[in-house]
Parts: sequence; C-alpha cells; structure tokens
Amino acid sequence: MSAAITLTENAARRIREIVAKETDKTALRLAVNGGGCSGFSYEFELDDKSSEGDVVIERDGATLLIDSVSLVYVLGSEVDFVDDLMAAQFQVNNPNATASCGCGTSFSI
Repeated sequence: MSAAITLTENAARRIREIVAKETDKTALRLAVNGGGCSGFSYEFELDDKSSEGDVVIERDGATLLIDSVSLVYVLGSEVDFVDDLMAAQFQVNNPNATASCGCGTSFSI
C-alpha cells in the first residue's frame, strides 16, 4: 500500500535535512486530524520510530510515516516540499480532496 503515497525528491531532501539536526528523531510523520476550516487538517511532526500499523514510505534515505487511520484520507497523494514566496512547507497533493483552504493545510472529502 505504500506505493499509493509518493514522496517527491524535494520532500525527501527536506526530511533528511530536518532529521539530521534532530539527533533523537528519524522520520517525519503525516497525520490527518478532524478540524481546520475545511473539515480535516494535515499535521506533520518528527518521530523517532514507526508504530504498529504505520505505513512507511522511504525515498533517498528519508522516511515518512503515516498511521493506518490517516492513510485512508491520503491514498494516492504526493507529499512535496515547496519553498516559495508565500511559505516553505510540506504540502500534500491529495486527489481525494474535494476542497481545501487557501493555506493548503486543511481539506474536505
């Protein structure tokens, strides 16, 4: 099922950079929570290990973890890192989202 989520080269590079500075963390975790202006919100945090039921996506030495509950909402998505004039942030390009807020951190299905 991990092939259903892709990690871009930019996202993998940024995860490696962040984890290199955090000696007690080894991966970036993506979770979907209820809330936000569009119904659901993406949450990113550093983690030190995978948990039972996690899907582990690896690319170029970077690791992304997604719990089984959140996975349902992001199947088929691409996780990217964008650094532009507006912000430097991880973004989820989610084909399941029918609407999202202007900042890209919340969505609805």
